[in-house]
Amino acid sequence: MNTPSPYTFVLFGATGDLSLRKVLPSLFRAFRTGQLGPEHASDAGRILAVARKPMDAAEYHAWCEEHVRKHIKPDVWDEGTWTRFLATIDYMPLDLGREAEFGVLAERLAKRPGVRIFYLATGPSLFIPICEGLRSAALNENSRIVLEKPLGHDLASSEAINDAVGAIFREDQIYRIDHYLGKEAVQNLLALRFGNAIFEPLWRRELIDSIQITIAEEIGVEGRGEFYEQTGALRDMVQNHLLQLLAIVAMEPPLSMDADAVRDEKMRVLRSLRHLDDESVARNVVRGQYGGGAIGKSAVPAYGDEPGVPADSQTETFVALKADIDNWRWADVPFFLRTGKRLGERVAEIVVNYRATPYPLLGEATAQPGVNRLVIRLQPNESIRLYCLAKQPGEGMNLQSVHLDLAFDQFFKGHRMDAYERLLLDVINGRLALFVRRDEQEQAWRWVAPIQAYWSRQHKGPKRYAAGTWGPPAASALLAQYGRSWVEEDN
Repeated sequence: MNTPSPYTFVLFGATGDLSLRKVLPSLFRAFRTGQLGPEHASDAGRILAVARKPMDAAEYHAWCEEHVRKHIKPDVWDEGTWTRFLATIDYMPLDLGREAEFGVLAERLAKRPGVRIFYLATGPSLFIPICEGLRSAALNENSRIVLEKPLGHDLASSEAINDAVGAIFREDQIYRIDHYLGKEAVQNLLALRFGNAIFEPLWRRELIDSIQITIAEEIGVEGRGEFYEQTGALRDMVQNHLLQLLAIVAMEPPLSMDADAVRDEKMRVLRSLRHLDDESVARNVVRGQYGGGAIGKSAVPAYGDEPGVPADSQTETFVALKADIDNWRWADVPFFLRTGKRLGERVAEIVVNYRATPYPLLGEATAQPGVNRLVIRLQPNESIRLYCLAKQPGEGMNLQSVHLDLAFDQFFKGHRMDAYERLLLDVINGRLALFVRRDEQEQAWRWVAPIQAYWSRQHKGPKRYAAGTWGPPAASALLAQYGRSWVEEDN
């Protein structure tokens, strides 16, 4: 276990939804296992919560009791540890519109040794004012800054934020967070490919028929209709999570596991994505919006009936698309990506479909692509599953699909970090490999820009699908035109 050097973790937006659901519960988990550093009285206050609301530390602790505690899973809960964790949290009200208040923040931090970590759990419209305030108080040196998505709403706005932040912080101080990169199964994908000699020879166009990447959610917009109206599935999921997963699946072996070596290889994949024109967007991209339906046994409303959403909204809650990588390893291997809300199951997974046998010696069962497939499941239960055919017991050569499983929760019995916990510890310890570099992020925006432009010129809105299904029929038709179908696992 690494013991971090002295630091102060400054959490902007400390009363917001992200802080209460993700950041503070993950910090508690890390504190519980001793990974935030030794517990000494002199170290108390390593976490400084910052928000506009006037209150003191005791009042903020009471706020955490009410709003944060319920997001901590029972299997990691401990009353004594929670009390000690709260003792490490101080609170400071701060009005971003008053530059002098950043001077007060600097005075507070001057009393604490080590690096300063500024986590911006706020909307992106506040990134620049916060960074400028930090510079005005000379707080941009000996510091790291964490930026949450979405970083802008298109390439131009992303570049504007990056330019402004980059004028204040060096690139090696900036941690652009994408929590999917912190998932255990994504790390094991790298281990699978680059730590085992048997898999790398199978990771190429000669043997792989197609690759599918799915991030599906059962939930709707969960009361965040106004936010989602300004975002949509393309910006919220495709531009970052899905393209980052695609880059990790398709990247070449890096020279080392150093941050820039890994990110250089991801960037080469993003640069190799085939450009989309209007014709290819019309043919290879499907957008949808959920209507009313049922999740489990509960009726749920249509997107247009959600609070904060206009009844005639054209915002997409579902995207499916085909991507092509024009390089030596992946030429002619289609990548099918999809994501959506109010779908049939909460699941995130990568499916590598291998080609059929060259000759059906043992019958037609062996002639179907995807009979051999590797499924890397990211959520809800992280696992890796390899499918192959085996002979059924008895007479005749009757084949049946079987699978080999690596279920991480069954094999590894110790403490398992969640994605945010791992990424927060990487920030604290100064590790950049799992964070998105500026050129990666902007290249992803360049690739989705033709989709945004095409949709903005169309009078046709997104295709409707019933909540609880797997999206509009056009998503299945997209794969059917290439002779494939979506793989939906039964776990």
